[in-house]
Amino acid sequence: MNYAATLSISKAVIYDVFHRFSREIKMHHGFDLEQLKTLIASADAGSLTAAAALRFRSQSAISEQLNKLEEAAGTQLMIRSKQGVQPTHAGERLITHAREILALSDAAWRDMHGVSVEGEVRIGISDYFQTRYMVRLLAKINHQYPNLKMSTQIAKSDDIVNAYSKGDVDIVIILRATESDHPSLPNAVALRSEPMLWVAARDQPIFPDHNAIKIALLSETCSLHRLARNELTRHGIKHTVAHIASGVAGLQAAVAAGLGIGCLNASAVIEEQMVEVTGLPALPAATIFLLPPDPQKGQLTERSEAVVQAVVATLAP
Repeated sequence: MNYAATLSISKAVIYDVFHRFSREIKMHHGFDLEQLKTLIASADAGSLTAAAALRFRSQSAISEQLNKLEEAAGTQLMIRSKQGVQPTHAGERLITHAREILALSDAAWRDMHGVSVEGEVRIGISDYFQTRYMVRLLAKINHQYPNLKMSTQIAKSDDIVNAYSKGDVDIVIILRATESDHPSLPNAVALRSEPMLWVAARDQPIFPDHNAIKIALLSETCSLHRLARNELTRHGIKHTVAHIASGVAGLQAAVAAGLGIGCLNASAVIEEQMVEVTGLPALPAATIFLLPPDPQKGQLTERSEAVVQAVVATLAP
């Protein structure tokens, strides 16, 4: 066999392998959008029964979709038990991708059909919500829906919830630190959790008088104020309230200035100016909740749904 013939056979073998490999790649490329919707519904609802109601499917159909999705992912995504379902670590990772994929899919559909999201959406945001997340969220909404007008109200979580109940805002993002303070509204969705920390200024002594620690807090109406003082009292730690701030920005400034030890959620800690204080009572994790538009108040619109998708895609862990 001459060299040219050998080269021709080699090319044919390479092409054959390449095309077979390409077909395999295509067979396993991408995820089914309906299955991704079911994954998110199952995780948010906490059970297959509740997810079935959200997806308007039978429980067996929901289970089958999850099985097919796990087969496509090549790993277990949900832990099933008598108490309900819970995402595995891999499941949480895929849920993060799924929220972004579905939001982009929806935005692409609107673009192809010439459906422009216009009008105004009013967003209420807890002042514990870190600025960098807010910048990312508003930028995402503006990028996907440039014709949408947004108004934001930043205040204490309780004030934001009251505004939501009155219909003054359409969508709410709040922070709660204890189970008793979790919103009782049935449509509240937990987006993410993060630690609560005791923090102090980096260059200030933490126990200046060796008798009672000085603390800086928000007003007594703040649930974190009550939490911090109750925990210190319960553990017999002497303390005095050295500073009361009207908002989180003021509290951050007071702590960074060394006026007292503060109690902040992790994302609200200014790492360049604050340090975590050890040796004080452990604090529960804080949870960031989303209160989506209320259909009974006429808040559920196409534009508000679009914003909710952007919020979930940005803030879900």
